[in-house]
Amino acid sequence: MKYSFMSFSCPELSFIEMLDVARKYGYDGVEPRISAKHKHGIEFDSSDAFRNLCKQQAQESAIQICCIATSCRYADPATKDANIRETHQAIDLAGDVGVPRIRVFGGPIPDGISREHAIDSVAASLRAVAEHAAERGVVVCMETHDHWCDPAHVASVMQKVNHQAIAVNWDIMHPVRTAKVTMEDAFKTLKKWIKHVHFHDGVSEDDGKGLLRPIGLGIIDHRRAVKLLKKMNYQDFLSGEWIDWEPFEMHLPRELKTIKGFE
Repeated sequence: MKYSFMSFSCPELSFIEMLDVARKYGYDGVEPRISAKHKHGIEFDSSDAFRNLCKQQAQESAIQICCIATSCRYADPATKDANIRETHQAIDLAGDVGVPRIRVFGGPIPDGISREHAIDSVAASLRAVAEHAAERGVVVCMETHDHWCDPAHVASVMQKVNHQAIAVNWDIMHPVRTAKVTMEDAFKTLKKWIKHVHFHDGVSEDDGKGLLRPIGLGIIDHRRAVKLLKKMNYQDFLSGEWIDWEPFEMHLPRELKTIKGFE
């Protein structure tokens, strides 16, 4: 398995600085979050020259850009078409920079829209970008997130899409904390589609909001998650997602040491 971190850990760093930090702390890759005002510069409006430069810098540093994390979401009929257009842009961005996958969301389901209709809508949206993704060598990974924390709902989307360029970004926290699904059941449900993984630990407050905690001090059994992934011979990335937390100098080395220790 390989390890990366999202640019939420260090939104103030340039792309080359992110690569330097990854190398310093022993990470294999980085995951830029786009459309979030981070300073890495990999965005929809980045020039061809800058895209080529980032691709070259990653290759020279031997640090892989493992995924581009987008805000694209499809469950709301009012914004679905605009998000499909953005997904096409993200696919081209990833293809230009040499990134093998992008992260997308199902998105919040508006009032009055049934779960069944939302599943159909998200599946249709992903089918609409699947061939383009395949042509660019990119896999579009839907995250277990927001109204799609229940792995069964994500699996229903995957079954309807049934395309090799559409897969799952398994965030190991959200199904457990939000959907109250065991780690084993979440993994079993999603196993055949998992192409990217997000990890982080935390606890739930009384109002339902989550608070980040160091691995081992929250409610997420990372040791079990690593064991399940190793059993399936998972060869892709586990990417740490730490938003508005500690200085990266504190959590990046500590969290990597802990999770690698579970191997």
